[in-house]
Amino acid sequence: MPNLPDVVLWSVPAFVLLTVVEIVTVRLHPDEDDAGYEAKDAATSVTMGLGSLVTDFVWKIPIVAVYSALYALTPLRIPVLWWTVLLMLLAQDFFYYWSHRGHHVIRLLWACHVVHHSSRAFNLTTALRQPWTSLTSWPFYLPLIALGVHPAALAFCSSANLVYQFWIHTERVHKLPAPVEYVFNTPSHHRVHHASQGSYLDRNFGGILIVWDRLFGSFTPETERPVYGLTKNITTYNPLRVATHEYVALARDLRAARTWRDRLRHLVNGPGWRPGEAAGTGGPGAGAGAGAGAGAGSGTGTGTGASPAVTSAASPAPTEAAG
Repeated sequence: MPNLPDVVLWSVPAFVLLTVVEIVTVRLHPDEDDAGYEAKDAATSVTMGLGSLVTDFVWKIPIVAVYSALYALTPLRIPVLWWTVLLMLLAQDFFYYWSHRGHHVIRLLWACHVVHHSSRAFNLTTALRQPWTSLTSWPFYLPLIALGVHPAALAFCSSANLVYQFWIHTERVHKLPAPVEYVFNTPSHHRVHHASQGSYLDRNFGGILIVWDRLFGSFTPETERPVYGLTKNITTYNPLRVATHEYVALARDLRAARTWRDRLRHLVNGPGWRPGEAAGTGGPGAGAGAGAGAGAGSGTGTGTGASPAVTSAASPAPTEAAG
């Protein structure tokens, strides 16, 4: 088994320090247009993050079992060397992009990921607002295991991706130099991803790199100031309701559906799909964003809209993505 460091554990002091610095700068130099900090919201985000540590440990058990079984079956082996780890990081980031995008345009997956987008603030504690049901991302990474990537190496790459995304959840960093903005995911790009207005919905899915969005047509630069949250926001700070509100709305839509075909479409179409609409709802702007009122409108009144938002990637590693 590769002997790789626990990136998340080593990064915890930096997470705490950066959050304290951000809070101090917001207090000393507030920006009236920024979402800033709200005590109850930040506490909910931290609680969701702590809770995800427990739930992710449980979800890892079956995921590790599947990954280990596939790794034992494949004849391929990729050695863990400095240059192969860089290639693994690149490949993991590519599959993270598709996992994250899928979690916006498939409602069953969005029910997990919506948690991360449920805050109307955007600060470093928002990065900690992670789902408690992150058992939906592991299939996206099966090709890497089949190609001979050791599950522990995948876990390392997933952790590195997660750690990178922590710092991009802030309004205190504006535009970076153009070459950086062109290649990497930055706070500016990620603010677009967390925004709820129509021109920003379901955009900028990248984890570490933004080049995937540029290549696959889902990139939008930050122009107008983002409005964070969902297209129909929830009004609760109860962590259990934050974790489950979209599942509740989805269950109500499934019960109300008149045919099994409509039930299936509720599960696999975008969050905005309604009976009577075309089945193929789901590209950027057509899934989580366009219809985010779908779950909300159908059921709970708490709102499950979809604003752009990782997911999280459930590999045998901490929940990926702050996305």
